[in-house]
Amino acid sequence: MSAVKKIMASYQLYLLVLPTIAYFIIFHYIPIYGAQIAFKDFIAIKGIEGSPWIGFEHFERFFDSYQFWLVLKNTLGINVYELLVAFPAPIVLALLLNALSNARFKKFVQTVTYAPHFISVVVIVGMLNIFLSPHNGIVNELMRMFGAEPIFFMGSPEWFKTIFVFSGIWQNIGWSTIIYLAALTSVNPSLHEAAVVDGASKLQRIVYIDLPSILPTIVILLILNIGNFMSVGFEKVYLMQNSLNVDASEIIQTYVYKVGLLNAQYGYSAAIGLFNSVINFILLLSVNRLAKRLKQNSLW
Repeated sequence: MSAVKKIMASYQLYLLVLPTIAYFIIFHYIPIYGAQIAFKDFIAIKGIEGSPWIGFEHFERFFDSYQFWLVLKNTLGINVYELLVAFPAPIVLALLLNALSNARFKKFVQTVTYAPHFISVVVIVGMLNIFLSPHNGIVNELMRMFGAEPIFFMGSPEWFKTIFVFSGIWQNIGWSTIIYLAALTSVNPSLHEAAVVDGASKLQRIVYIDLPSILPTIVILLILNIGNFMSVGFEKVYLMQNSLNVDASEIIQTYVYKVGLLNAQYGYSAAIGLFNSVINFILLLSVNRLAKRLKQNSLW
């Protein structure tokens, strides 16, 4: 049976997947053509083809700039913080919810933790500014009640990463928990029944039955997370950023926006973005290969 006949025999399935393929080709593969401006002195009126090649000058300029170590340190710092704190949070919540015997309370907790996901980033940052205001914010009002001095949280560089990460946990923990709860439904109930007969506590059942059962899911999501390790959410960081906390909040994405769109240095910003993407790609390949060596699930 020829390849054409095989395709025609299941043409409905190919038509179903065609919009997805078209989306990735149009919005992800065709734009790769424009990445060459990272190696050119891009002049808008001359276009990509007419602009002269300059090699790695944009990259050298970025590596030699005083901003390089600042944006790299902040980008890595936020991502490591999220990886250590935000990534395990939904796993812990899913394991705890799965261990609950009260179905109504379980649904209530799921609803409460799931709802903030639908609040826009703009509203979230607005709420942070209100709640953490040094004048009449609820957090500082509570601190005054206990005799502590108010803190300008949103203007303090040392508080930026903590506020960013924990507000992200509050907003997304319920949404991220769904996939782990779905994975926990595949656990054979007879394993828990046998563990109860042997006298295992709930904590022991979580550690020795539930956690190993969802480990493949955790590994896959960790690989995907590492693949975006250098990509911090631009919108939230930019909205939280101000002149007082910029030393802790200037990341690669906000820096690219400022030099690229605001200062019209398109080739320079393209070089920085390309550097960021290459690092993400290398990390993805490395972690995926490590997972395979450890006999864990991998993407390929």
